[in-house]
Amino acid sequence: MSGSSPAARLQRLFEGQRLTPTQRRIAHSMVRRAADAPFLSSVELAELAGVSQPSVTRFAVALGFDGYPALRKHLRDVPAGPAGEGGVEERFNEYQQAVLAEIENLRQLSALLADPAPVERAGRLLAASRPLLVLGLRAASSQARGFGYFASKVHPDVRVLDEGGSMLHDRVDAARRAGASALMCFALPRHPREVVDALAYAGEQGLTVVTVADSAFAPVAAHSDLLIPGAVGTGLAFDTACAPMLLGRVLLEAMCDALPEAQARLEEFDARAASRGLFVE
Repeated sequence: MSGSSPAARLQRLFEGQRLTPTQRRIAHSMVRRAADAPFLSSVELAELAGVSQPSVTRFAVALGFDGYPALRKHLRDVPAGPAGEGGVEERFNEYQQAVLAEIENLRQLSALLADPAPVERAGRLLAASRPLLVLGLRAASSQARGFGYFASKVHPDVRVLDEGGSMLHDRVDAARRAGASALMCFALPRHPREVVDALAYAGEQGLTVVTVADSAFAPVAAHSDLLIPGAVGTGLAFDTACAPMLLGRVLLEAMCDALPEAQARLEEFDARAASRGLFVE
C-alpha cells in the first residue's frame, strides 16, 4: 500500500470488505482523519465516529486483525511513500469515488450481458408464470416493488412479496395453487435469513426461482435455478444498487419480449392514463 496518501491507503484497506453500516461509519471517520488514524486510541476513534468502543474492536476483527491494537500497528508500519504519487482516490472525494465504483459495476454488468441467453431464458420463465411472484425483503424490497410495478403493466397477475413473517409461506402456497410456476427474487446484502428460507420453500413447492443477487456466491445461490449477478457499491455507509436495479429493468424487457400481448397492454394503459389525466406532461 506504499506510494500514495494515507487516505488512499486506508481506502484500499477497506475495499471489498463486507462491513456493516456501523463499521463503514468507522471506516469513513478514519479516512477523514487519515493522517491521525494510526495514532488514535479505540476510545478516540469511537468518539470520532459516534459509535461504541466494542464496535471499533469488532471493526478491526472484521478487517482480519486480532483487535484494534493490531490494526493500529499495521497502519503505523505502512510507509507513507513520496508525495504526488496518489491515484484516483486522491483526485476524487468519497462521494465521487462511490459514483465511479458504480460505473465500474455497470461496466461489469454490460460485459456479463454480452451473452443474452440467461436473461432471455429468465424472461421466458417469468412471462409463462401465472401468477408471477416477486420477492424482495429489507434492502431489496424497493427492487421488488419497482419490478412489480412495471411488470404489472404487461403481465396479467403479479404478486409482490416485500414483507416477511409467518404469512410469507402462505402467500407462496396461494400463488402455487393459482398456477404460479416461477418466482423472481431480488437478494441484496445483508441477506435476510427469511429470503433464503422462502426460496428453499418455493423450490420445494416446484417453483422455478430466478434471482438477481449481488454475487454468484450469495447465500441465495443454492436455492436459485437461475442467478444473474449485479454487484452493489460499498463505498458509502449503505450499499448502492445501480447494477441490480438496471438488471431488473433488463429482465423486464426480456419478459416483455416473451409476452405477445405486452405491447397491446402498454398501449391500453397509455390510453386509459390519458383519458384519466393521470400524468402531468
